Amino acid sequence: MTEKKIPMRKCIGCNEMKDKKELIRIVRNNVGEMNVDQSGKMAGRGAYICKCVACFDSAVKAKRLERAFKTRIPDEIYNNLRNMLQESCN
Repeated sequence: MTEKKIPMRKCIGCNEMKDKKELIRIVRNNVGEMNVDQSGKMAGRGAYICKCVACFDSAVKAKRLERAFKTRIPDEIYNNLRNMLQESCN
């Protein structure tokens, strides 16, 4: 019997490879809307980040989300994501 392969993704905050289920997927769809993808199946360009505020702050400081999505990201979206991460860490 072969073991099932675990999908791995890289956190854009800490640059560590982790199990896809341990990370949060942030998606930008073709209209330019940014969403947090709870299901992992939303259409659009995705970036993964740990459920940790420190990784999020690191990604924001180095503008890694902007680089991943190839667009400028409004502060409102950063604030919404930070609030969501703070709730999930508790």
